Parts: sequence; C-alpha cells; structure tokens
Amino acid sequence: MSAVGARLADGRLHMQHGPIDLIAEAFGVPTEVEQAYAQAFQRFGDILPVLVGELPSLRRPLGGAYPVLQGPVARRMAEATWPYRAAYITPMAAVAGAVADEMLQAMVRDRALDKAYVNDGGDIAIHLAPGEELRAGIFAQALDGVACLTADRPVRGIATSGRGGRSFSLGIAESVTVLAASAAAADAAATMIANAVDIAHPSVERRPARSLDADSDLGELAVTVAVGNLPRKLVDRALDRGAAEARRLRCCDLIDSAALYLQGEWRIEAGGTALALMEAG
Repeated sequence: MSAVGARLADGRLHMQHGPIDLIAEAFGVPTEVEQAYAQAFQRFGDILPVLVGELPSLRRPLGGAYPVLQGPVARRMAEATWPYRAAYITPMAAVAGAVADEMLQAMVRDRALDKAYVNDGGDIAIHLAPGEELRAGIFAQALDGVACLTADRPVRGIATSGRGGRSFSLGIAESVTVLAASAAAADAAATMIANAVDIAHPSVERRPARSLDADSDLGELAVTVAVGNLPRKLVDRALDRGAAEARRLRCCDLIDSAALYLQGEWRIEAGGTALALMEAG
C-alpha cells in the first residue's frame, strides 16, 4: 500500500500509510501553508518503509548500550526513551510521537508559518512562532479540559497513553496526557506514567502481551486488558503512584505537565502554565 494524502473539507491535510494516520494543519500566508503541506507529503512516503527496516532493533528493550539506528524517526525514538532504560522500555514507546515530530519538521522547514501541528493518533507535535498560542483539548471520557500552549513556554509536544489507547499498558490508567518539549518525549513519558498508575486487585485482568499480539515489543510482560470497578481508596492509591512518577519526571526536566485519569478521578501535575486552564469534568 502506498502513502496517500488528501485535503479534508476544512482544509487540513490527511496522510495515511499502513498503520500511520496523520492530520496536519498549518496557519499563515496561504502560499506558505500550501508549500508546507507539499513538503510534508513529500517527506511522508518513506517514513513507514524505513521504520519497518529497523523494527527488530526498535522492538528490543533498551539496555547498557545506546542503540545504533539509521533512520531519523528511529533515532528520535531512541533519544526519547533512553532516559527510562532502567525500566523495561523499547524505542517503540515513542514511535507515534517521533513520527509526528519528524513530519512537523518537514512541514515547517524554510516556511514562514504562524503555527502548525501534526497529530498522529493523539500524539501531537507543535510549532509556534513568537507570540503565537495553540489550545489543545484534554480528553479522557469526553472533552475534559484544555491546555493552552504559548510560544514562550517550552512545550512542543503532547501525547496520551493508557489502557484504552492504541498500545498495551502495564498499568490501569484510562488516560495519561503529558506535555513535553517534543511529541516523542511526551509519548515516552506518558507510557511510563501510565504504567505507574497501577494497583493489585482481583478486578484487574492481565494477560501476556504476546498472547494478544505475537509481534508485541512487550513480549511476555502482563498487560492490562480489563479493570472492574475499584474502591475509591485504591483508585486514589493508583493515581498517587502515577502522580509521583510524573512529579519525578518533571523534576528531571523530562516533562512539563501531566494529567492522569482513572474511574472518574484526576491527578494534575503542572510544572508551568501549560495546564493552567485544565478543567476536570
């Protein structure tokens, strides 16, 4: 299957190639926007083939030696996940964010745009010219809040992880949204924080990742497949564990802010103004 791209009715650019499904939007002078979209689609064609060529390395847990990778997306993935190598993590934990970052870079290169973003299934890379801002929704069950990103803050990436997402999770969080310096960094951090939102309880059902997907990079690790209603004190305990991990990552300058959600309850770890407008639903 070849890469395809089309303009949506509202003018945004939709690109799809195998499992990669992107929405891009740019703001500025119309001629600059059109050239930005052309650049993005020109870059898009070989993203998937190059990634597939390095899948064996990308699915391998990080260890003592920094992985030798060739493609720019793969290198972004390794860079974003390397800080978490003491735990079980593979570069695949940052694949969606890294693709969004790479495509955004292609779109804005040599272009004079006010702002732009590339959304890869909820993992979003953002460009903001000086003085610009972008509002992004925070979703768990519905539109539960808003993050206001401004050019004077370091946040240029948003990612969401949890057991309801596209990838498996070791934890029980329904949603963990992270704001960070890049989409790849947010993607990796959201994975780790979502894993930390966890509790042992009979209503939590887990299975080996490989029994659900033979190609999963998580191998025999037990991933969460279902969570029944939990006592409020256990929900609080699980969220507190995730919030502690988010706080640690914020103190290490790996993230800016995080919003964690489980069974109607929220935890917010805000390091700056990015989540100042968050309104829990």
